[in-house]
Parts: sequence; structure tokens; C-alpha cells
Amino acid sequence: MNQTPTERVQPDTRSSYRVFRDIPTRWMDNDAYGHVNNVVYYSWLDTAVNAWLIERGVLDIHRGQTVGLVVSSGCHYFSSLAFPQLVQSGLRVAHMGRTSVRYEVGLFAEGEDLCAARAHFVHVYVDQASRKPVALPENLRTLLETAR
Repeated sequence: MNQTPTERVQPDTRSSYRVFRDIPTRWMDNDAYGHVNNVVYYSWLDTAVNAWLIERGVLDIHRGQTVGLVVSSGCHYFSSLAFPQLVQSGLRVAHMGRTSVRYEVGLFAEGEDLCAARAHFVHVYVDQASRKPVALPENLRTLLETAR
């Protein structure tokens, strides 16, 4: 989502997302300030997207010919999360091109309607061996449509 320098990004509600996953926090996720460190949010982003793709049978990380490489990412933080909270990720597909997808993920404290963080990343899909961009496989494109 593009914004002008004067616009302040606001948290999304759960209803803005299509696919949800529970992600338990771990003791080691907390940093010296007593909340989850920002690097863990990026791990959750990877988990939300890739677990969904693997579970739905469109990503085979061991034998697949097509893989998604992250070429862009970002995150806006609105409120803290900390162990032992349960985090609930909400996923949506914001844009789908010929070879790329922009995923957006809202990270929610269990039971909260407003996200604690909103993140995104762009996957460019490439041939596993050559690393050259390839068109999104049809089975992937079909699945992505369900999360738009």
C-alpha cells in the first residue's frame, strides 16, 4: 500500500484478511525490552505464507521446480506482542502479477480485532535450477485467488 509522507499507516482489522493461522510465541522471542523482537515478526511472515502454500500443495520445498524468492519486504508495528501470547496471522494476496505476488500479513494478539503489526513481502517465482523468473504455475494462481 503506497502512502504519502503525511499519511499515518493504521492497523487493519481481522476482516481484512482471508487465511488465518495460530502461531505460538516462545520464551526466546522476547528481547531485552520484554516484547517480541522485530526479527521474529519476519519469521512469522515467512511461516504464515509458506506453511499455507505447502499445506495446500502448491509449494514443494524439496522437489519443486518453482520457488518464490523474496525481493521486497516491510512491516509496520502498532502494538507490542510478547511471550506467552498466541499470535494469529491473517493473510491476503494484495497483488498478483505474471511472475510475482505481494502477500500482506496482519499479526494479531489472540482475540484482538486490530492487528499489532502489518507486514508484506513480494515473492518473485523462479525456476529452482536457473533462478530465472517464471510465470506463476496455474495451481498456485488458483490458490492465490482464494486469498484476494
